[in-house]
Amino acid sequence: MYYKTLKGFPEHFLWGASTSAYQIEGAYNEDGKGMSVQDIYETPEGITDFKAASDHYHHMREDVKLMADLGMKAYRFSIAWTRVIPDGDGDVNAEGIKFYNDLINELVSYDIVPVVTMYHFDLPLKLHKKGGWGNRKTIDAFERYAKILFENFGDRVKYWLTINEQNVMINHPNAMNPGRIPSKKELYQQCHHMFLAGAKATLLCHKMCEGGKIGPAPNITAVYPEKCNPADVIAADNWESIRCWMYLDMAVYGRYNSLAWSYLAEKGFTPVMEDGDMEILKKAKPDFLGVNYYATATVSASKNDGMDCQPRNGDQQVMIGEEGVYRAGDNPYLEKTEYGWMVDSVGLRVTLRRIYDRYQLPLLITENGLGASDVLNEDGTVHDPYRIVYLERHFKQAQLAITDGVDLIGYCPWSFMDLVSTHQGYGKRYGFVYVNRDEADLKDMGRIKKDSFYWYHQVIITNGAILD
Repeated sequence: MYYKTLKGFPEHFLWGASTSAYQIEGAYNEDGKGMSVQDIYETPEGITDFKAASDHYHHMREDVKLMADLGMKAYRFSIAWTRVIPDGDGDVNAEGIKFYNDLINELVSYDIVPVVTMYHFDLPLKLHKKGGWGNRKTIDAFERYAKILFENFGDRVKYWLTINEQNVMINHPNAMNPGRIPSKKELYQQCHHMFLAGAKATLLCHKMCEGGKIGPAPNITAVYPEKCNPADVIAADNWESIRCWMYLDMAVYGRYNSLAWSYLAEKGFTPVMEDGDMEILKKAKPDFLGVNYYATATVSASKNDGMDCQPRNGDQQVMIGEEGVYRAGDNPYLEKTEYGWMVDSVGLRVTLRRIYDRYQLPLLITENGLGASDVLNEDGTVHDPYRIVYLERHFKQAQLAITDGVDLIGYCPWSFMDLVSTHQGYGKRYGFVYVNRDEADLKDMGRIKKDSFYWYHQVIITNGAILD
């Protein structure tokens, strides 16, 4: 669809940026914080761990001042469960509550809207040792954790995200499960328990937080058939339903979609449910949907030849295929980043349109960005024109989606500052702010504004008008 005139971004559009606790905070064992699964995650050789990260814990006020300088209207961040409840279900840590109170107050003082993710890949280690999300008691622990967050921060936080990229944790579980990787059967049992935990938190938010809005934040992408072959179209439908719609259908409608359920039944992965589970899931209604988007996926029909699932170093954006379901395909129309991720700005528009048409709820882009090997020059500058080009293209597609009728309320690129990439450490940088450290040397942790920082500032203060 071509338009003579595009709609502008809404007047109170939430231009922002995102981070997660374990990737920026550091101070992993300070002020009473407990251990999470990320604190013992064995990173590849030569890649940093998350213990110091970007030392946001000690640079918080400086970092929020930089957010204000950038002009951010919103900041999407996560709270570390183990900083609030060190063992996941025991005593509350007053120092952890204080840190997040201070952070939220600092944001509010600059009129930056806090958008809080309750859980972003960092399950408390003690809960993991008790069975993690495979143990139904973790649902109760999460509900109690949610209650503590709402009690302490619900007067100032009006946007909540329950669980970040639940679909990634199920489809790419390596980084979230230290030790033995669960079987698919076990993972989908964990998935069901996470659905219930998110639903209970949603119900609790609506009860406790006046004016509060809450929703999930899955990693959603349109899935293309590699060719016009109808068998490829079936494969694309398969993967889109299993990877994406199952998670949003559950959040919005409180049900497993028929195709995803047929897949679970065929594979023997159907979860054990208790009486009342589906009633709880149906009662919980999100107010908006978070969308983590990086690129689309392209798939072809499964050949059932033992080669559908080939080793491809799969992560959340690199499809690996599954026997009898789909085979990873190639898309010659898309470029790749230096880290092997596809770049598809038009795919953002496609994805937003598909989501909004299916659910008719406001959408908030909670992640989208470019990881690259940024360089700090001798004169103290960081030139990242590739990030500006990437984001400009995606912002324009977001505006086209708005013109298509999508109710898009905000855009929070990943990430505000450089942080530890889950898979590539500190070599893969995403931020508008450069953090002066590398894999092994923490240096001075100085904060340096990249060229993209100044460009994004102009986007924000003009409410996207400079994109025309």
